[in-house]
Amino acid sequence: MKTYKIAAIPADGIGPEVINAGLEVLQALENRYGSFKFEVETFNWGSDYYKAHGMMMPENGPQLLQGFDAIYFGAVGAPDVPDHITLWGVRLPICQGFDQYANVRPTKILPGIKAPLASVGPGDLDWVIIRENSEGEYSGAGGRVHRGLPEEVATEISVFTRVGVERIMRYAFRTAQDRPRKLLTVVTKSNAQRHGMVMWDEIAEQVATEFPDVTWDKMLVDAMTTRMVLQPQSLDTIVATNLHADILSDLAGALAGSLGVAPTANIDPERRYPSMFEPIHGSAFDITGKGIANPVASFWTAAQMLEHLGEQQIADRLTDAIDQVCASGIMTPDVGGNATTAEVTSAMVEAIRGANQ
Repeated sequence: MKTYKIAAIPADGIGPEVINAGLEVLQALENRYGSFKFEVETFNWGSDYYKAHGMMMPENGPQLLQGFDAIYFGAVGAPDVPDHITLWGVRLPICQGFDQYANVRPTKILPGIKAPLASVGPGDLDWVIIRENSEGEYSGAGGRVHRGLPEEVATEISVFTRVGVERIMRYAFRTAQDRPRKLLTVVTKSNAQRHGMVMWDEIAEQVATEFPDVTWDKMLVDAMTTRMVLQPQSLDTIVATNLHADILSDLAGALAGSLGVAPTANIDPERRYPSMFEPIHGSAFDITGKGIANPVASFWTAAQMLEHLGEQQIADRLTDAIDQVCASGIMTPDVGGNATTAEVTSAMVEAIRGANQ
């Protein structure tokens, strides 16, 4: 029997609610199939830890995570802690410290969920957005001088390296190659950003020659938002910079019906370090403790985690259970249902127990 060591970081807001729901579903999979087991250790890092210790996680936090097979992350952010502290205090140090350079965000309209685009239904919107996750606009380079004076200056420097762009392009082309349509759209803004983004375009063209079976095109990021809304069927796999993909993937989640169902994986493709899996919905303090947080994104990202661990069949069974539960109408209020987090989780557990395979 295989044993997978999972580090759970529930963090802030609804994070603990959805991560606990996800762990309950993972336990149901373990009980149902019996070919693997999960050893889960929970790390209570986040904004409460910051208020008590002045930091979001211990200084040796990444070292404590090093020996795990995967990290299962909730959400970070609190109304009374500045956002740059919460983000740079725990999530980004893990992503960058473990060189999780490929952020993978699948998007599709799940059965039973009404999407906002009237002409679009299940099967019409089925995308994978690949986000460069280690540099670009979120490199952290820059600074502030003459603070508080009229001549104060702040610089935010985007960093694009050849190795960083080449590796995310190859990852994106390989992802497109493995999908039925073999179609990739490269998002850019090289008309206005004439250095880093021009290099981004040039490297895309170079890497494309290695994948002759993949059809690809290029879109300016502003035009891409229009295409996502008006021609969603024309898209399949998408690759974009750290900032551009961050924005576009939230739009994608909204077009699919709710950010509450949108997952993401922060992947180290070379498997030198543990990869991290999380919903993208944020901490949502407005509904924290109400028992109505949508756990579907935490289930879907758990399927991404299983896939990364090599359990593709189990991942497929988990996504089948998600489709089954959503199609039955057992959904939280954000997607038009009236079920609680616990009721959706119980329905998932029952779907897994009753699976024929």
